[in-house]
Amino acid sequence: MGAITWEVSGSQGFETAWAEQEDGVLRARGRAVGTVPEPYWISYELETAEGFVTRRLSVTAEAEAGTRSLDLLHDGQGRWTANGEPLPDVDGALDCDLGLCPLTNTMPVLRHGLHLASGEREFLMAWVSVPDLAVRPSRQTYTHLGPGRVRFASGDFRSDLEFDEEGYVVEYPSLATRLTAR
Repeated sequence: MGAITWEVSGSQGFETAWAEQEDGVLRARGRAVGTVPEPYWISYELETAEGFVTRRLSVTAEAEAGTRSLDLLHDGQGRWTANGEPLPDVDGALDCDLGLCPLTNTMPVLRHGLHLASGEREFLMAWVSVPDLAVRPSRQTYTHLGPGRVRFASGDFRSDLEFDEEGYVVEYPSLATRLTAR
């Protein structure tokens, strides 16, 4: 399991994730500290099923208002629950996207090899805002631009991301820059 640390300009903070991939499965745990939109700490654990499809994201966030927890589960059939409550707005999504977290851009890129080969894919994501941990649907498009380069788009937002050969974010303009190699 290798550690990756990013400076997260989007939160004016830092994140470290310990991640491992094996047989199309990603497991990771991470911690982040940020000051935007307010000072917070985050701890998370992420587990995918085969094909890098999210199985579970467990997150704890601590901010001035107190501590919140989210247990986001995907049943493998396209249905999601948050702390046991159904989330019909994100039915059909295969991935979670933890806000201000560069690690969660890895799953769709790896599943479709978009950091290595041409293609464009549109996804529905179970997007988790930070630090309130609210889950909302998010339509996102990933487009291969060249080896290790993928354009991320959601609504009016666009950013050209750089990935390493393993599918982890190296540079996410306006969000994060990796400080350590795996």
